[in-house]
Amino acid sequence: MRDDASVIKLPGLIDVHVHLRDPGQTHKEDFFTGTSAALAGGFTTVVDMPNNTEPIVTVERLHDKRKIAAEKTVSDIGFHYGSLGDNLETFEEAAKYSVGLKLYLNNTTGGYLLDVKHLQEIYAAWPKEKVVLLHAEEDVIDIAIESMKDTQRPIHVCHMPSRAILEKIIAAKKAGYPVTCGVCPHHLFLTEADVSELNAYGKMLPSLKSKADQDFLWENLDYIDIFESDHAPHTHEEKENGAFGVPGLETTLPLLLMAEKEGKITREQIIEKCHTNPAKIFSLETSDDTYIEVKMEEYVVENENLHTKCGWSPFAGRTVLGKVDKVVIRGAIVLEDGEIIAKAGSGTVLKAQV
Repeated sequence: MRDDASVIKLPGLIDVHVHLRDPGQTHKEDFFTGTSAALAGGFTTVVDMPNNTEPIVTVERLHDKRKIAAEKTVSDIGFHYGSLGDNLETFEEAAKYSVGLKLYLNNTTGGYLLDVKHLQEIYAAWPKEKVVLLHAEEDVIDIAIESMKDTQRPIHVCHMPSRAILEKIIAAKKAGYPVTCGVCPHHLFLTEADVSELNAYGKMLPSLKSKADQDFLWENLDYIDIFESDHAPHTHEEKENGAFGVPGLETTLPLLLMAEKEGKITREQIIEKCHTNPAKIFSLETSDDTYIEVKMEEYVVENENLHTKCGWSPFAGRTVLGKVDKVVIRGAIVLEDGEIIAKAGSGTVLKAQV
C-alpha cells in the first residue's frame, strides 16, 4: 500500500478518554458499538472511563466490566479505575488491571464528584508510576496543581477547554511538574457561538468556550500532549432533556486531517497526539503491524452513517477529510473497505503494563 495524496497510512490511533456506557446504559452505547465506532474512526485502542451507572470503584466491578468487554469488543480496550477517596485499600490490586485512575473534581454525568480534601492521600496511595487523570475545570485547576507539589506524581488534566486552564498547565510544565493535558475536538472545532444552532446537542462538560479560548488552544499545540474524544453518547431524548456530552470517535481524525489541509496542524502533530504521546504517557504497548489506511477524500458527516449506537454527531453536516478504509491490529484485518469485519470479542482487554 502506497502512502500518497489519495491514501495514507498511519499508526493505530489511541483514545484514552471514552465513555462506552457498558455496563448499565447499553441503550445508547455498548462495547461492541463503541469499539466499532473506534475502528471506523481509526482508533485501535480506547480506554474507558469509570463513571458507569455503578461507578468502577471496586475491584469486583472492574473485573465484571473487563469480562463483559472481552465478549463484545472489536478493538483493544483498557479501563481507568475510579475513586471518591474511600477505596484506597483497593488501589494496589486495581492498578494491575487499570490504565489510570480518574478523579472528578467537578460535577459530571453520574454526579461522580470527589471532595478535593482527599486529593493528596489519593495521590500518595495510587502507584506513583501510574497516571492520575483529573476532570478539573477553571475553579479547581489551582487546587489540582498545588496538591501535586509534594508528590511529584504524574497527573493528566482531561478535556482542557480554555486559555485560563492551559496557561496554568503551561506554567506547571515550565516549573517542572509532571503534568500532561488533553484537548477534545469539540473544543478545537466548536465554540460557544455554535450552541445557538446545536441547542441541546451543544451541551457538554466542560462547556464550549469562546473563539479567543479556541484560538489560544491552536496557538499552543506544543503544550497540548494528546487529543482525546471524550466520546460521550446519549440518546436524542436524553440530550433534549439536558444530558451533557457528545460522541466523537468517528469524527476526530477527519476533523484533524481537514485542519492539516488548512495549515493549522501537521501530520506529525496528529500522530504525536493521537498515537505516540498517549502510548508513552499511559504505558500502552504499540506494534508496527497495527495501523490504519485512510482515503484522503472529502465528505460530509451524516448521522445515518455513524457506527455509534446513539446515531448522531454535533458535526453532522460538516465537510471533513479522510475516510478510514482499512484497520489492521497486530497483522489481522479488522476493518476493510470501511466495513467492520472483526467479530465481537475479538479485541484485546488490556492489563496494566507497569
